[in-house]
Amino acid sequence: MSEGKTLRVKQIASVIGRKPGQAETVRGLGLRGIGSVRVLEDTPAVRGMIRKVAHLVKVED
Repeated sequence: MSEGKTLRVKQIASVIGRKPGQAETVRGLGLRGIGSVRVLEDTPAVRGMIRKVAHLVKVED
């Protein structure tokens, strides 16, 4: 993971009916609803959050 590297994260599924931890993780990534996009720093913490909700988000380098 090089300095300044970013990830583009897009929410592709709803958090309604998901486990509370998954909904909180999506919210923690800064996503607010289906179709919302955030550009985040590529850090181990962000990668871990994305891994936890991989079925709800799409990642582009």
